[in-house]
Amino acid sequence: MGIELTEPEVPGDAVGRRVFCGAARATVRYVGPVPPTEGLWLGVEWEEPSRGKHDGSHDGVHYFTCRDATGGSFVRPAKVSFGLDYLTAVRLAYDTDTDAPLSDTVSAMFKDKPIEERSFQSLTSALLGERHVNGPGRDGDIRRTTPNIKWLDMSRSLLSSWEDVSSITEQLEGLEVLQLSYNTLRLTSDPSSLSRSFFSLKVLSLIRCDLTWPQILECAPMWPQLEDLCVEDNNITELQRPEGVLQNVSNLSLSRNPLVQETVVNLSALPRLQQLTLSQCGLSLIRFTDTAPGSQTDKFPELREVNLSDNNITEWCVVDELAKLSSLMKLSCRGNRLTSSDGNRKTADQILIAKLGQLVTLNNCQIHPEERRGAELDYIKMFGGEWLKTGGRSQTSDQFTLQHPRYQSLIDKYGAPDEGELTKPKSFALKNQLLKITFLFPDDAERAPIHKTVPASMLVQKVKGLLQRLLKVPVADLKLTYCTPKKLGTEFELDSDTKTLQFYTIEEGDQVLVRWS
Repeated sequence: MGIELTEPEVPGDAVGRRVFCGAARATVRYVGPVPPTEGLWLGVEWEEPSRGKHDGSHDGVHYFTCRDATGGSFVRPAKVSFGLDYLTAVRLAYDTDTDAPLSDTVSAMFKDKPIEERSFQSLTSALLGERHVNGPGRDGDIRRTTPNIKWLDMSRSLLSSWEDVSSITEQLEGLEVLQLSYNTLRLTSDPSSLSRSFFSLKVLSLIRCDLTWPQILECAPMWPQLEDLCVEDNNITELQRPEGVLQNVSNLSLSRNPLVQETVVNLSALPRLQQLTLSQCGLSLIRFTDTAPGSQTDKFPELREVNLSDNNITEWCVVDELAKLSSLMKLSCRGNRLTSSDGNRKTADQILIAKLGQLVTLNNCQIHPEERRGAELDYIKMFGGEWLKTGGRSQTSDQFTLQHPRYQSLIDKYGAPDEGELTKPKSFALKNQLLKITFLFPDDAERAPIHKTVPASMLVQKVKGLLQRLLKVPVADLKLTYCTPKKLGTEFELDSDTKTLQFYTIEEGDQVLVRWS
């Protein structure tokens, strides 16, 4: 007589639940047989479709549906974890008497213990990311056991819906910060009915949750007091106006979303917005059509900080548009292609500072008064010849004013440039044409420093070629960083062979650190 094998128990509500399988997450779409094989199968739709093999079909029979044609698989129940309830996860994370790994065995270990034996009254934060939380557990236990939680991280959980989330948060009346990143949650049909579960919530992170902007606006009534919203790396494209929702949001991050750039202005419907992060969004243009260059827009009256790093901005007119923002004080725009005529990144930063008169921080560096004065005076000289050709003070052309809307106010501030000064527009570039640099070898204490004078326009690739000849080390093995007396203790990587030393703002007296494998 053969031995009869028993299959793991599958919850009655398995369909629609998220599971963990083979180091990845999926949603169960089917439970049942898949002939001609014997036994029970789970049909799952992977959250990373590349893990799948089909669209829910097998031998011509369609068992379930996937959004992606290859997003589905059939797996045995024994390969799947349905996760743990909130309190079991808390015990595993914070019970100092056990360091057992996360498993169904450990879950069973606590199953019959009275809740009073494991109380966590003093906890104010619960970091349960990747703990496979799937729900609240027994009714009321969370409120009795962890009543003082203000910060809750349930990123990469196995929660399946916003109702699952609210069944936990409704018992945490003081919850202010909630991290739900890397979860795919079913939307609720009545978001407003769940608002009491998030009444104290101020900060919410929903990174990579497969959300569109309309879905976020649909969910927004759940979060009446929300001030800080992070929805990076979702499926957000066109930005509709958030009418009547998110009205308390002061910090919004939309990085790594392929935004329709013409719709960014619709975010001005957020009256309290102070910080806006739009890095890696494919933006090349921002425009406020309600006012002319040199004037201030009524849009975004409270916006103080903007991050536009790593976009496709190449035109200086975008900076002139940003100058229309009445409260803008901090700007990050690294990784764009705003260039000056001399190709020097420092000169480009000077133009940015001169064009944005209220800016106090550029790329996380404070702008000191003497730096602003120097940038504005250089800007006057840089474009003074063009200004004179178009009529100067007496009759400046509309075209020049359009390209340099702040130029006249700088003339009023410092006075018109002398023609003698305009004969040397490239003095800044010439002064920095040759650099005296010291090459150091931190991993070879016996090797003496090498002092070289090189052109500022020299490519990093050429620098490596020079070092190859001196050190007899293959170029591919060389790794270069540099440090400057202006920022002691910090190394900056020369991470692109096709960029110049000038691009990295290396100056006279800086040191290049050379390492190799």
